[in-house]
Amino acid sequence: MDLLAAQRRPSADWPSAARAGAATSTREPGWGYQRIAGELLKLGFRISPSTVRRLIASAGLEPAPRRGAVSWPAFLRRQAASLLACDFFTVETVTLRRLYVLFFIELGSRRVHLAGCTANPSGAWVVQQARNLSFTGLLERTRFLIHDRDSKFTACFDEVFRSEGIRVIHTPVQAPQANAFAERFVRTVRTECLDWLLIVGRRHLEHVLRTYTQHYNRERPHRGLALRPPQPQAAKLTQHGHLHRRDRLGGLIHEYYRAAA
Repeated sequence: MDLLAAQRRPSADWPSAARAGAATSTREPGWGYQRIAGELLKLGFRISPSTVRRLIASAGLEPAPRRGAVSWPAFLRRQAASLLACDFFTVETVTLRRLYVLFFIELGSRRVHLAGCTANPSGAWVVQQARNLSFTGLLERTRFLIHDRDSKFTACFDEVFRSEGIRVIHTPVQAPQANAFAERFVRTVRTECLDWLLIVGRRHLEHVLRTYTQHYNRERPHRGLALRPPQPQAAKLTQHGHLHRRDRLGGLIHEYYRAAA
């Protein structure tokens, strides 16, 4: 039982309201005794904070500050609009040369920003990519940055974001699920693009990734966005006109659209 259940009971049934207050403390871990008593008062139940405290204690619950923090998935859902994540992935060329790719992804919109590719991801190079990103205006609407504890993310890299008022969150060691949005993009770009191509060199990889990223942001539907792309084009939906297909990357990627009749 919670506050929603309590409001459907008569006002004289104050024991039920008190039990509802105890149950509500599990749903609202940040609410203290005074807050719960106040919420019940708005519903017509006059119960003292000491009664709420006694019932919460009898239910085996801790006081508000020790009642349990917000879970990581809940934090991501609540702050998605202001969350940015980044990560590296590697690509092998036909000459067995390893290239490193750095990208950023907005958790709210799923929009991907390709930072760059290099064979030598030094600390200075990574910091420069962070500075380049700050010129795009993206950091103005960002409050948190998530990345793993890879040594390529140096203290200077983090300082670029902290200077913009952004809090940097390091994920736990060997916990890729903590940066699931970035990991999911890596899986997608591999299965839909990179696994089907032979990469010649850095310039070729940059062209492929920029083309795919544009497709990913503007055309590819996402289940988490109600089957809409992260950055949909302002095109008027119509069932009239001829259906056309646009091929990208030599026909590996197909985009469908209607031409004006």
